[in-house]
Amino acid sequence: MVIPAPRRTPCRRRAPARTLNAGESEREAGGRVDAGKGEGVDVCVVGAGPVGLTLAIALRRLGLRVRIVDKAPAAKHEARALVLWARAREALDSLGVGEVLRRHGMEPAAVTIHARDRFLGELTTGWALSAHARPLNIEQHAIERLLREELARLGTRVEWNTEVTDLKVHEDRAEYTLRHGDGTVESAAAPWIVGCEGTASVVRDRLGIPFEGRRRTGLQVVQGNARPTWPLGERPGRGHIFLAPHRSLLVFPLPGGGFRFFCFRDDPDPALTAAPTVDELRDLVADTTRIPGLRLETTEPLSLNRARFSDRVAARLRHGRGLLAGDAAHAWAPVGGHGMNVGILGAHNLAWKLAAVHRGQADEGLLDTYCDEQRRMAVRYVREMRFNFMELPLPPLGHRAFTATVPGALARRGFQRRLDLCLSDLRRNHRGGALSRHHPALHRRSGPHAGDRMPDVRVTAAGSPVARRLHTLLAYERWTLVLRAEWAAPGTLAALRAACARSPLPVRILPVTPRDGIEAGRLGRPDRLYLVRPDGYVGLVAPLARTALLRDYLAVLAPRQKIRPHRPH
Repeated sequence: MVIPAPRRTPCRRRAPARTLNAGESEREAGGRVDAGKGEGVDVCVVGAGPVGLTLAIALRRLGLRVRIVDKAPAAKHEARALVLWARAREALDSLGVGEVLRRHGMEPAAVTIHARDRFLGELTTGWALSAHARPLNIEQHAIERLLREELARLGTRVEWNTEVTDLKVHEDRAEYTLRHGDGTVESAAAPWIVGCEGTASVVRDRLGIPFEGRRRTGLQVVQGNARPTWPLGERPGRGHIFLAPHRSLLVFPLPGGGFRFFCFRDDPDPALTAAPTVDELRDLVADTTRIPGLRLETTEPLSLNRARFSDRVAARLRHGRGLLAGDAAHAWAPVGGHGMNVGILGAHNLAWKLAAVHRGQADEGLLDTYCDEQRRMAVRYVREMRFNFMELPLPPLGHRAFTATVPGALARRGFQRRLDLCLSDLRRNHRGGALSRHHPALHRRSGPHAGDRMPDVRVTAAGSPVARRLHTLLAYERWTLVLRAEWAAPGTLAALRAACARSPLPVRILPVTPRDGIEAGRLGRPDRLYLVRPDGYVGLVAPLARTALLRDYLAVLAPRQKIRPHRPH
């Protein structure tokens, strides 16, 4: 494994080595610290959307002091993103907000597919092996409200009406200028700044990072929330997709009743930028569904939106002490509904790495692994979503050809499972990345590969006879070394502890016993170890007897030198 060479910039003093064993419950990250404005801030987060809020919560849970600003005068309430897929739900659950989001959302069980008024089949959800197997329908403004409430409980509140107007990064800090709503200008500094403020990112612009890509032509999205009068009824947990030439219509149930109507269509008048009217939305829905007598009653408050998009990815996601996340780093047309999810996963990837570097527990090159992994994931999405014909509007010939294949495909369980897993993001991985090291002798064996999400198998751990999901035994505040309990002899555990003790990173050694043979097969052979990152991906897979490989892996992550931390004047 090779981590990119670090930039020689000051970082926090190296923390003492520490190894946690099964059954320990202390919080490695330390307690909460009230974050004030200006001085004493470790990270300034710019942008209070789902990504910025997720990042701020993750950093606060890791004990860092966070300031989060947004140029908007207040929170927005409009039709935007709607769905959280399984992997993003797992990430948010690890930060302690999964359950509150679930209570305010709804999990659709099935989606019916129509070619206008012709039924093509049904797509079912819940095939994924996860505690959050189904997607969660919850509106973006509700996600933001719940995340803000959690962040406030952690001691940090959003500073609205506060715009970053300038930024300079130095070797040991980022200096930035803020313009407040009352016209006053503030100069401030923090060791780190992260731009999460959307496609028109000032942070990205001031860092001099190109936003590479192009505008998507011939496509617009018209969406709104409404209660329809139609023969399909309003069955809880059931959505619909209607396919027609030059448009596709997605209709998903909302937690508070009614539906989100989301229409991808051609763009006959690119100059039209005004929000759609209720009549325009109704005519689009009626023409696409061919349902006679269709009426729409809009919800309160009125949520109607028209948008056009570009497919762009920042050339890099870091410049010294400045980083990018969310739409500031990558954006594409919302085909598949994954933009917010990928941004949340990026924040989940970044926060633990930033905290480890800031504390001096890891080399600064660790931040470059965030940039490489997240950028690679975004590029894959941009490429793959161009072929999502279930949502992209097709010309008449392409529409006829595609809809002819849909009934046969939906009739196959294997297709249903593969599609559901693809949508869930659970199979997205970081294989081949600098943090993913898989011993060559194990390449053709069963179990997760380095870079994969650690399977959520049911296991029993030391001291508890009750089988639990493995993900409940992992923690965002630490790495976890998973091994089979029957191979955890005293000598083996002593060697593993000695290997971990050399690293300043917190590692919990976790011997487990799979519940049954099926779960054991998912976990792989018993003679290997899995070092799981704080974000739930496998970093190292190695033979259990080769503890030197574990020691070497952790040594590569270690900071190259001790430098006194910067203290603001």
